Amino acid sequence: MGEQAIQVFRSCIPLFTALSDPARQDIILLLAEQENLSVNEIAEHSTLSRPAISHHLKILREQNLVKIEQKGTQRYYSLSLDNSVELLKKLIHTVENECL
Repeated sequence: MGEQAIQVFRSCIPLFTALSDPARQDIILLLAEQENLSVNEIAEHSTLSRPAISHHLKILREQNLVKIEQKGTQRYYSLSLDNSVELLKKLIHTVENECL
């Protein structure tokens, strides 16, 4: 396997880690349906506490899977998947070209 393939795989580790948690998967799916939601609105759809939701949103933000829009004192979260989708496409392309 080439050095480029290894680098692409390694660059995907934080994304895979963020996506591996069922609670974060649930948040992503909820935001896909509802678009802009506050932490409280997300917590209403979950069995997790508000602090736990905030923790998961922080991890999703760090991987650029969600973005924040400030409206007054409220922060609204929405999906921001473009960079992650491009990274996954790059991984698929690399696997197809270097590993098959």
